[in-house]
Amino acid sequence: MADNRKLNIVDETGKIIGEETRENIHKQGLLHREIRVWFYTPKGELIFQHREKDKDTYPDLLDATVGGHVEIGADYENSALQELEEETGIRAAKNNLIFIQIMKSKTYDKTTETTNNVIRAIYAYRYNGSIKDLKIEKGKAIGFEVWPLDKIFNISDEDKKRFIPSMLGKEMLEIFHKIQKL
Repeated sequence: MADNRKLNIVDETGKIIGEETRENIHKQGLLHREIRVWFYTPKGELIFQHREKDKDTYPDLLDATVGGHVEIGADYENSALQELEEETGIRAAKNNLIFIQIMKSKTYDKTTETTNNVIRAIYAYRYNGSIKDLKIEKGKAIGFEVWPLDKIFNISDEDKKRFIPSMLGKEMLEIFHKIQKL
């Protein structure tokens, strides 16, 4: 089913230059804005979201705890808080988010033949609760998994297949090291 919701298209500096449907943005590889929020635990773990098997990009793989597009008229921080509540059931305040960095990323999903070309704001959120208490957003995810950071930094080739490929790239591992120091 086509996704006709519109998102902003941005230039290399993040300035809004137009609008297009989400579907066309991914088909054409147009630059747009997204957020990610990484839940980390006091035990040195990251929580990954297991994507639904029929997602339009990277189905059935492990992804950031929370991720989403910046909707038209929204900013990064408010989008992060909104997605955090939608995807985990947690209502947080702005001061609960720890800004990590802005990064540009362009990835191609061979399975769905789409390109995700983004400027992304990345945040961390300290989660002290049980993974069982996180609400799974129906139609988007099938669950959450906790992974010790030490295991991520020394991941086996077999385990790598369970993740969106960019999750274990050099840039993401640097972000995980920053989160580990929080």
